[in-house]
Amino acid sequence: MQEKPAQCQFVAALDSIVGKWKPIILYHLLQGEPLRFNELRRLIPDITQRMLTLHLRELEEEELVSRVIYPQIPPKVEYSITEYGKSLSPILETLHQWGKAHVERRQLKLENNEQAKTD
Repeated sequence: MQEKPAQCQFVAALDSIVGKWKPIILYHLLQGEPLRFNELRRLIPDITQRMLTLHLRELEEEELVSRVIYPQIPPKVEYSITEYGKSLSPILETLHQWGKAHVERRQLKLENNEQAKTD
């Protein structure tokens, strides 16, 4: 691990937040209020219940997300971003902005290719 410390640091960071759904889960939790499981499912309609459960557990293990169980019937469980997880905010916001610009760039390229075909 000491031979390539920069590489190891990237791997450690990416292991914590990479996955198809983890950045999206974190992004929604960074918006403020704690969210219940089904609220997250509504915000991320394409995620399966199993994947949401798996990713929430992994994020909780990494101390990026906290899970609070309220003792009532039926049980109420809320997920929120931890203080440590909030440190990802600038990274995720930058990634979100880059993704937006990237989608626009791809769309423009596609439109230009279509225009070139008709000329």
